[in-house]
Amino acid sequence: MDFAYTVAGFAVGAIVGLTGVGGGSLMTPLLVLLFGIHPAVAVGTDLLYAAITKGAGTLAHGLKGSVDWKITRQLASGSIPAAIITLLTVNQFFPGGIGGAVGLIKVALGIALLLTALAIVFRKQIQDYARRRFGDTPNPQRTARLTVLTGAVLGVLVSISSVGAGALGVTALFFLYPTIPTLRIVGSDIAHAVPLTAVAGIGHWMLGSVDWALLGSLLVGSLPGIWLGSHVSSKIPDRVLRPILATMLVLVGGKLIGY
Repeated sequence: MDFAYTVAGFAVGAIVGLTGVGGGSLMTPLLVLLFGIHPAVAVGTDLLYAAITKGAGTLAHGLKGSVDWKITRQLASGSIPAAIITLLTVNQFFPGGIGGAVGLIKVALGIALLLTALAIVFRKQIQDYARRRFGDTPNPQRTARLTVLTGAVLGVLVSISSVGAGALGVTALFFLYPTIPTLRIVGSDIAHAVPLTAVAGIGHWMLGSVDWALLGSLLVGSLPGIWLGSHVSSKIPDRVLRPILATMLVLVGGKLIGY
């Protein structure tokens, strides 16, 4: 167990607790750029890390009744098949399988980080636009189809980059369901992230791109980090945290695309 990875896990966990933004947008680029971990291994390990940490969040939201299981099922019906198909396609058509898709993974990760940054900055504007555009009674059939499609897009992004299930998923749900309370949107997104990251993570494991010792080191640090960040979050204004985080994601995403 490497202490440096534990410290990194603690730092990312604390930021997640402070901001509510998924750890994938922070952990994977940190492992790639700072520690030099192979991108495929960083993504695969981070996916299982997310499945474990978000499992606890799902339990908490489920007990509070803040999960819309219908939305979660619709998202999963698109995301899980998309994740499996994406991993099989990459493994089949790239020399060296998932390990040979380094360039694709870095570009996908960079783009996902840039989209996440936009989602963080413009979340309120997106939600307000959705209310003006669709009103309080969106078409149920159209919304259901768009939810499944959203899940499929997230499945592709998450399986390749480990980024997207958090901020991007929440932003998409705000757009599709502008009248549903925020807590219920967040709870549904976290619940959907668990099976998606678990399936994608298991897929990476079967393709040989998961480091179990690294996973253990990250978890040892992240769990107390999330606890601490959650308790401190009430003392730091959201308007201060989110722009700083968005700027960091833009810089990291741009570096990965040109890396």
